[in-house]
Amino acid sequence: MRNRLIIAVLGLISFACINQAKTTNNKPLIVCTTGIIGDMVSGLTDSLVDVKSLMGPGVDPHLYKVTQGDLQLLTKADLIIYNGLHLEGKMGEILEKLGETKEVFAVTDGIDKSLIINSTGFVGGQDPHIWFDVTLWLAASEYTKNKLINWNPTIAPTVEKNFINTKESLIALDNWAKNEINSIPEQQRILVTAHDAFEYFSRAYGIQVEALQGISTMSEFGLKDVVNLVDFVYEKKIPAVFIESSVPVKSLESVVEGCQAKGHNLIIGGSLFSDALGDAKTPEGTYIGMVKHNVNTIVKGLNP
Repeated sequence: MRNRLIIAVLGLISFACINQAKTTNNKPLIVCTTGIIGDMVSGLTDSLVDVKSLMGPGVDPHLYKVTQGDLQLLTKADLIIYNGLHLEGKMGEILEKLGETKEVFAVTDGIDKSLIINSTGFVGGQDPHIWFDVTLWLAASEYTKNKLINWNPTIAPTVEKNFINTKESLIALDNWAKNEINSIPEQQRILVTAHDAFEYFSRAYGIQVEALQGISTMSEFGLKDVVNLVDFVYEKKIPAVFIESSVPVKSLESVVEGCQAKGHNLIIGGSLFSDALGDAKTPEGTYIGMVKHNVNTIVKGLNP
């Protein structure tokens, strides 16, 4: 796998001779690694720049492999924005190389390090899923706002105005999410998912989280993990578990089958968006829509 990455880096170097180019409409080009970041940047910049995201709906960033087309797009970009904290683990060397010749930054650099959840189960020892705490995503948005203004002062008035709207919307979203989760009886506030992406959500909104896999979907789960989770769900009489849009369904089907074999009518309560947004032009194709979908699905599945 490392050899493939080295080949990709060498391929990127071969593109270095390509001139930095604006898009066909002469707007600056910003390339974001994930759709979640792309949604944030588009909201801040309106139509003043072209924003492209490498990873679309349903794409797992933990397993994402850079394509030749991605390398061309990254080379043409005027600015590259990524998540950081090793979310784009396989792209790390490429992003570092690009940072030698152009502006490249991680949105998580704007988060107070004391608020980052440490985890021995993820490369780098830190949980990268900060967007599940809306207040942390607001901090990342403010950091990105400042970086955009420093990068291109001509867009400052639009970015400043849009950030005010973003801030108001995210504060309202955070308060709404807290109220909705609090509507679940306290003893039933247990969220069981395919992989451990929801620790920030757990801390921010007061809900226990259990998962079959670790923080990264690159981690493997075995029979013992399934048995332990079945026993836990059965003991707590949890009514529903939740699949994820970017993780295979079969990872939790065995848990459902195991509980049903023990006489507990466990159901799949719905699909959550974890590492990617929903389809474009749907409510879940935006960050706010994704959070609302997740909260509504969890509340419906866990309430009696």
